[in-house]
Amino acid sequence: MPTIDREAAPATAVAALPALVAALAGRRGLALALAVAPVGVALFFRDPDRRPEHGGFDADTVVSPADGKVMFAGPGQDGVAPEGEWQQVSIFLSAFDVHINRAPYGGRLREVTYRPGRWLAAYKHESAHRNERTDLVIEREVDGATRVVHFRQIVGLMARRVVTRVSVGDELATGQRIGLMKFGSRMDVFVPPEVDLLVRTGQRVVAGETVIARWPSSDVTA
Repeated sequence: MPTIDREAAPATAVAALPALVAALAGRRGLALALAVAPVGVALFFRDPDRRPEHGGFDADTVVSPADGKVMFAGPGQDGVAPEGEWQQVSIFLSAFDVHINRAPYGGRLREVTYRPGRWLAAYKHESAHRNERTDLVIEREVDGATRVVHFRQIVGLMARRVVTRVSVGDELATGQRIGLMKFGSRMDVFVPPEVDLLVRTGQRVVAGETVIARWPSSDVTA
């Protein structure tokens, strides 16, 4: 049985109510059928271990912060990317994907900015700046230069809450858990233009394991 995140408790309890009502009414068959719902909801919050866990990547490696499918990989899109020049990887999470999010890059968390918003379908371009979201910025000193990775948790049509469990000043390891998004949603990662993107549109990625980008080698270990 996989580990279940604590955020599952209230949602699973609500999903279990119809089965409980049916059981109290003596409708055993219906209660058993309805019991599938809370099990499915609980499994949505599954939190599998990933290897390597909390580190093991070199300082040039950027990993996927989420399970899902790459829906864009290329130059930063207008209206989506932060101000400046960036490379962008956008990942769509369906309701069937693991929704635990992980740090794409190790370093000090410089910014955490929550923005309320709408719940447009996460695959739509405008969801990046109109939906509820949290922007996070990590910085790290490598060979006397400061590297910056910007990433964003974005809720979708089904997702109605973003959960961020890290704070400004935290030191994060590449692949470390940082929070989750409830139900179908989206993650965007932005890296500087000199970083090589290693994924393509349509590719499946795994949080904390799939390498999505890499800096030119610095020979520095994470």
